[in-house]
Amino acid sequence: MKKRVLVLYGGLSSERSVSEKSGKAIANGLNEAGFIVKEFDFKGKLESIVNEFHPNAVFIALHGNLGEDGTVQGALELLGIPYTGSGVLASALCMDKLFTKRVLNAIGINTPDYVYLKNKNSLQFESVLARLNTNKVVIKPIDQGSAIGVTIASNKQEFDKGLNLAFSLSKKVIIERFIEGKEITVSVIGNGNNIKVLPIIEIVPENEFYDFEAKYTQGKSHHIIPARIPKESYENAEQMTRKIYEEFGLRDFARIDFIVDRTGKVFALEANTIPGFTKTSLLPDAAKAANISFPALVRFIVDESLKRSE
Repeated sequence: MKKRVLVLYGGLSSERSVSEKSGKAIANGLNEAGFIVKEFDFKGKLESIVNEFHPNAVFIALHGNLGEDGTVQGALELLGIPYTGSGVLASALCMDKLFTKRVLNAIGINTPDYVYLKNKNSLQFESVLARLNTNKVVIKPIDQGSAIGVTIASNKQEFDKGLNLAFSLSKKVIIERFIEGKEITVSVIGNGNNIKVLPIIEIVPENEFYDFEAKYTQGKSHHIIPARIPKESYENAEQMTRKIYEEFGLRDFARIDFIVDRTGKVFALEANTIPGFTKTSLLPDAAKAANISFPALVRFIVDESLKRSE
C-alpha cells in the first residue's frame, strides 16, 4: 500500500521563496518515487491539513524560522506524526549560530574565532579586529539562513552597515574572523549504522562570497565535485562532518559548511538541518555525484523517517 507524504513548504521566514522551490521539487521527486503526495503551503497551522490528508509522514521543506528551528518539529511531535530531518533540539541548536559555535568548540571542531553582540553599539570596529586578530570580519545575523544578512567588512563603513543589516533581522549578531580559502560543503544522509557522507563539493561563487544571489541564481556559482583540496583536508572534512552529525544528534540528512584555508586547515562554519532542494542546491548535486537520483534521495529520506514509527 502506498504511503502518504505531506510536503510542507513556503512558511513565514525570509527564505519563503526558496522553500517554495524546494518543496515543489521534493513533491515531484516523491511522486516519481511512488508516494501519494500532498503539497501544503504552510502559514502557521497544521491540524486541518493533517486531519484531512492523514499522512504517514511529513516532509519538512521549510527553511529558516518557524520551520527549520524546531517549531514545526515540536508541533508534529505533539500530533504524533513522523517527519523528515532532525528533531526539536538539534533543529533549534543548528538554527542558532551562537550555540552552534559553542558546541563546535566543545566537541573539538575547528571553527573561526568569533564575538557576538546583543546590541550594535557594544563593540567598535577596531576593538573587534584586535580581539579576532584580523583585518577583515564576517557579520552574520544569529538565526538566518541562506546567507541572508551576511556582510564581509574590512573597514568601519562596511562594518557599521553590516551591523545595521544584521540587527534588522536578528536580536543577536555573530562576528567571525574572516578566513581566506576555499568554501566547501559536505552533505550527509542516513542514521545509525547507515550514515553516508556524500562527495564533497567546492563552491566557486561569481560574487564576493556564496551569498543569497550566488546560491539561488543559475550561473552565479559553480559546484566542483570532488572539491580541489588536499587529500588530508578532504579526509578531515569527512571526519568532522560525521562527528558533527552524530554529536549534534542530526537525522536523515544535513549539510555542513566549511572553509579550507591556504594551509589546508579545515574550519566548520555551520550545520544546515534542512538544506535546499532547488535546481541550484548542493545536497542533490552531492547525491547525484554518488549515483543517487533525486527521487531515490527523497525516498530514502522519507523511508528513514518512517522507521521512527515502526
